[in-house]
Formats: sequence, structure tokens, C-alpha cells
Amino acid sequence: LNYHYYFIFHSKMFCVLYFRILERIGARALSAHLRKFCDYLVFKFAVSEEGQHVNKCVDAINSMIWKYNIVTIDRLVLCLALRTQEGSEAQVCFFIIQLLLFKGAEFRARVCEFVKENSPEHWKQSNWHDKHLAFHRKYPEKFAPEGILDPASYQPLPVYFGNVCLRFLPVFDIVIHRYLELPPVTKSLETLLDHLGCLYKFHDRPVTYLYNTLHYYESKLRDRPSLKRKLVYAVLGSLCETRGCWTLSESYQRYNIQTPTSTNANSMGTSTDVTVTPSAPIWVPDLEYYVMLVKRITDTMNGNVKFPNIDWRFNEFPNPAVYALYMTCAELMALPLTPASVTNSLLDVVMQRYTEIPSHEIHCWINSIGLIMSAMPEPFWMTLQDRIMQMMQSPGLTTWQYAHTPFQLFNFDLAHGCMLDNRFVYMLALAHATWHHAGVGHIASILPFVKEKLGPSVYSEEQFIFLCHLVAPFLSRYNLDKSSPSIVDITVELLNALERMDKHVQTLRYMDPICDLLYHIKYQYVGNLMKSELEGIVYRLRLPLQKKLRFITQLSLAEVEAMNQPSADPVVVITNGTNGTATPQITNTASVPQ
Repeated sequence: LNYHYYFIFHSKMFCVLYFRILERIGARALSAHLRKFCDYLVFKFAVSEEGQHVNKCVDAINSMIWKYNIVTIDRLVLCLALRTQEGSEAQVCFFIIQLLLFKGAEFRARVCEFVKENSPEHWKQSNWHDKHLAFHRKYPEKFAPEGILDPASYQPLPVYFGNVCLRFLPVFDIVIHRYLELPPVTKSLETLLDHLGCLYKFHDRPVTYLYNTLHYYESKLRDRPSLKRKLVYAVLGSLCETRGCWTLSESYQRYNIQTPTSTNANSMGTSTDVTVTPSAPIWVPDLEYYVMLVKRITDTMNGNVKFPNIDWRFNEFPNPAVYALYMTCAELMALPLTPASVTNSLLDVVMQRYTEIPSHEIHCWINSIGLIMSAMPEPFWMTLQDRIMQMMQSPGLTTWQYAHTPFQLFNFDLAHGCMLDNRFVYMLALAHATWHHAGVGHIASILPFVKEKLGPSVYSEEQFIFLCHLVAPFLSRYNLDKSSPSIVDITVELLNALERMDKHVQTLRYMDPICDLLYHIKYQYVGNLMKSELEGIVYRLRLPLQKKLRFITQLSLAEVEAMNQPSADPVVVITNGTNGTATPQITNTASVPQ
């Protein structure tokens, strides 16, 4: 291919002998030569004098694509996008892609003609095949080099569906991702979306592609609100016309229209200049916006909203609930706000606006928020962990001053139904809803969260009970979802928190329920897998807890008492959580057996 390019570049003609070489070279060898040709182009543009003759180079490449049919535009652009260049060479590579797509009029003319004459719902058109044939008559496509096409020996099959525009769509998906991976060329991506974004109305999975792009490249798009807005408009612009409110919300559509940009793409894919305000205010939606989004997805899952008539057998999603979920997540990730701001507003839908939610639907609303949170990138559900940490360190848990017990205030039905202080149960419910729908990677983040943040912050009995209410319902998921017995690590962290709490609390009021949970974990999950770890921690506890937990260490009562010899240490009063009686006990001063 390098020789073909060199010959066309200097003579603007093509040697017939090269056609015969291409005919016999084979597909695998041609792919290898195409990769070498892409590297050759980058080298020529970057370090040689041919970089000064850009127009002539691009004309030669366009002749290879459109005149001599040596290589197709989609295959060449894909190969250029997936090359391994870095730094300035990668920028040159994307510069060549931009020139190939915009410098010549061949591809742009085909895109404009195809978008103008066709509809994405082609099965509803009675004359679709006539338009298909008319497009191929106007822009015929040949799948072999011009010199090989001998009518007597080469009869190509007719094209019943598709064209160069539709074949370019999956390549365009990859090109957008590659542009996002290289920050210096992301500005050119906006130009690409202005000119070729109209093709996305024919994408077979537009919402899925947009969701995956915003999810994976969240960190790179976080500080580029205009690029996110343009990407959303390019991919979902046509859906807003056909499905109305079941795509982007009205508030976000108004934000799309009102946000000033440097260029504006019309339906033909050409761009027109628009006056730009340098310091345009960023749209900050109020809490009502998030209430509307959660209500929409909740009503959709409950079947209270009539969805447009769609044949779900041929849709990218299997039902309206999944469609509404991914559309909502894509819109939230496209907001010009930080993940922390979006997550806090989502949580405040229940934490602050619970009075506006029907009491019998509160579980559905919390479940909807959990679904949304579990489908968002890591920075979003890390904010949930920050909110849990704030709750753990709140004065209400560090110094218990409520008339009700923690077990009463941590009971959802009781606290919600009796209108008690509900901030604890709502936070527990939101965390449980998120972790219930979370995947393996999300669940794996709970262990470092407990080990590094929650566990070291436990100093009161109420904090430890809150921690148990938080993580204990998900112990079975560690057994099922993790190949290693990570439930052992969670149990160790719970016992470490218990030891820390035992050193700072003089009066234990809920010792029996705490010990019941630890015995349940031992006999239901861990067994003797962590006997040595349990014994080391139990030996460091005070005598009352040692007596309660002696069956975990398989020690007799006499052995436990022998380990704790009487001394002149102050007496600590331990209150039984079941009968309320107080018995004086001596603190443990014996050395821990090795």
C-alpha cells in the first residue's frame, strides 16, 4: 500500500500491475500492509517534509479510497484509530482522521444525502427499498480495486441493506472513545460530533452506547460539561423527537437548548457559528428535578405510566423499567455537576423529601434510588459511603440521647410508621438498596470501607450496633460472590470494632444481642475457619464479654475466670441487655495467652 500511495501521490495515476498484486495478496496480508501503511502516514506527516503538503497527501489517500477502491474509509479510519502511537504521533494520527472525514467532499456528501432521505425506523417506510437503491445508484459502492473489476469474470453480489454510512457507525463509536482517551484532541471531537453526530439516529443501541461512554470515561468528561452536552445531544437527539418524555427530561432538554456553544449542528450535519457568552452559568438543578427522575422510574416499574408502543423483541432493552433506568443514569452522568453533588441530591430525595412520598411507596422509591446508585460509576457510590461515614460520626450515635433504644430506631417499619427519628433507618435502607443491587466489584469495596473508615470510628455501643445493622445483611453475598473467604475479613473487622468499643464503654447495655449476632456468624458462616483470629481478639476483651463469647474460643467458664485473676482494678458495672440487672465485674488485667 505504501507503493500505491507513493505512485498516486507523485503521478496521480495507478499502475495496473499493483491491481494484480492486490488480487493475489490475500485478506490477512492486506490487513498487515494496511497497518504498516497507517504507521507510514503518521511518520510522513510527523517527521518528514510531506507534512507541508497536507492537501496533496489527503487527495492521494482519498483517491485510494473513493476512486480506485483500494481500501474503504471505515477500515482505514478504524486502523488509524487503533494504532499504538502516543504523544505527538497520536495527535498526528487523529489529525489525519479528521482530514479524511472533512477535507474531501465524498464522505460528507454521502452522510448528508443518507440522513436527509432515510429514517431510523426504516421498517415503517413503504418505499424504503426504493430509497436504498436510489442511494446506491447515486453513490455506487465497489468492494474490490477498480482494475480487478472485469465484468466478464467478476460479478459482485447486490447490496440488499446497508451502505458506507451505516458501516461507519461502529467505527465512529471507537473513534469517539479514542478521542476521549487523548485529552489534547478532545476539542476536535466536538467538531466530529457537529458534522457526523446526525448518524447516531441510525444507531441500533444509542442509549447503551451513551451510558457505557459516560460510565467508563466519567473522570475524563467530568470537567467537560459542553462536551458531555454535545455528546448526549448527538446520540439521543433523534430519540427526543420519536419518544418524547421517555428519553431526556424536559429540564435537561431546555438545558441543551439554552447552553451556548461555539458551533451548532443542523440536521444536515453542517455547523454554523453561534455567539458565545464567555462566562455562561452552569445549570444546577434543584431537588425537584431529582424527585421527578426518581418518581418517573418508580412509576414505570410499578406500571403506573403508559409507555409508548414499542416492540421489545427488537429493542436494545427488554422492558420499560430497564429502559427508564439506563436513560435516567445517562442523564444524571451528563449533568454539569460533580458526582458528589448529584449523589447527595439523589439521597436527599428520601432524606429530606420523605414527607412528599406516599407512605406505602417509600420502599419503591428507596429501591429506585438503589438501582440508580448501583448502576453509576465508582465516584457516585463512594459519595454514599461518605454520607454513611458522616452518619456514623454524628452526635446522635456518638452520644445517645434518645428515649428509644437503637434497635427501635434502626427498625424501618417502627421508625417510619411511628414517625420517630428516621434519618438512621433511611440511611440504612438506602445503603441496603444500593448494595443489594450492586455487582461483585461494588460489594468488594465494602470491606476496605469497613476496615479503613467505619471500624476505626466506632467508640460507642450505638455506633457498633449501627455498623452491625449496616454490614450484617450482606454477609451471605461475600460467601456467594467472592472466591476467597472474605467474610472472615469482615468478621475480623467487626470483632476489632467490638474490642475498640469495649475499651471505651464502661457500661454495656446490649451485650446479649451483640453476642447473639457473633454466634450466628460463627455457626452460619465461618465455623472454625478463623479460630486463631477469634481467640486472639476474645482474649483481649473484658471478663463479661469473655464469658459470653467463651463458646467461640471453646473455653470453659473456669478457664475464663482463671485467666482473669482478681486485682485492685476498679469495678466496671455491666448491665445485661435482657433482664436489666447489674453485676459488678473486675476488668481483665491478665496477660493474653500466646
